[in-house]
Amino acid sequence: MTWRPTFGKLSVAGRERGTLQATGAGPDGRTFHPLSQRTDAMSIEVILGNSNSRFSGVTSTMLQVLPEQRKRIEIAVMGEHNLPSDVPVVDFWDVVRIARRPLPDGRTRVFHARRNDEMIQALLLRDVFGADLRIVFTSTAQRHHTRFTNWLMRRMDGLLSTCRAAADFMQRPPDRIIPHGVDTSLYSPAEDRALAWGRLGLPGRYGIGIFGRVRAQKGVDVLIEAALPLLDRHPDATIVVVGEITSRHEAFVSELRARIDHSGHGDRVVFLGKQPFERVPELFRAMSLVAALSRNEGFGLTVPEAMSSGVAVLASEAGAWPEIVEDGVDGWIVPCGDVEATRTRLADAMGALEKLTTMGARGRARIERSYTVEREARELVEYYRSIMERPA
Repeated sequence: MTWRPTFGKLSVAGRERGTLQATGAGPDGRTFHPLSQRTDAMSIEVILGNSNSRFSGVTSTMLQVLPEQRKRIEIAVMGEHNLPSDVPVVDFWDVVRIARRPLPDGRTRVFHARRNDEMIQALLLRDVFGADLRIVFTSTAQRHHTRFTNWLMRRMDGLLSTCRAAADFMQRPPDRIIPHGVDTSLYSPAEDRALAWGRLGLPGRYGIGIFGRVRAQKGVDVLIEAALPLLDRHPDATIVVVGEITSRHEAFVSELRARIDHSGHGDRVVFLGKQPFERVPELFRAMSLVAALSRNEGFGLTVPEAMSSGVAVLASEAGAWPEIVEDGVDGWIVPCGDVEATRTRLADAMGALEKLTTMGARGRARIERSYTVEREARELVEYYRSIMERPA
């Protein structure tokens, strides 16, 4: 593993006066991100790791809850990848400088890591450079961890998980399980789904969508294999595949396309490719059913995002989905990789579209009760404060 500190930017004026300020673009052309227009940098209470330059599920979950966290606590992000322009950014050396002393009221700052290299960065800050930090790690993986990852986790001050299935794989039980939440104002139901579908300009009268990078792990092949025999009986249905196709998975997609063409339904399965983040909620709310059929998953925001959009779901047993979906009430749960079970539930859905509307409404209500970003942010901040105040 190669480790490199990630470098965000503070203004020179900010370094001199101990403030983070909006200063426009610097000599390298990048824009500085303020904590606020003028806020004492020493008031930062929580630092979030952000080491991956590629947009990922971990990045998405962090960005969705971050605005709500910032309403409740002073927070900055270490690493400027994929961040909106108003998010405060610090780099490795800024944290060394800021965290050599505790907060003005004597509490210890929290570093929240979600990846192995972020745990390494935090340990270097604390144990090598003397930063006064309490380190928290969130584990979402539903697999046995490597010796190295377990070694890192044993050195954390606090551990979290996002669902019971992931917690069961942790050698040391998490302090708390805090599920991810969804921005219910962003992922909201369509006032008129038929109109929303028509605006997409796709064939058919309704859509069955699957979202995420197009690869075998996401179970795209399970959906297509299950759906193709049903399309003859349901001429109004269109399968919509939304997600990036990387070069590594082009052969997989080529095989899927060949299977689709051979079935005679080449116009009934649409690959939209990677879509701008702001268009994804529009696509969700236009679907009549969203399939999420991953063979393995960490948490899996796709399902609660679809439910928040008022859409029924057909989900595998991966991730947190068995905990989120009430089978037969707001969606269905099927075994991972099980084409026959998927086809059976898909046939039920395509034969009773009015039932999907009812399921979607129930799913929306469930998300509003238990899986909002406001709830996630509140629980995370409460946990941070309990760690900050814990005796050394």
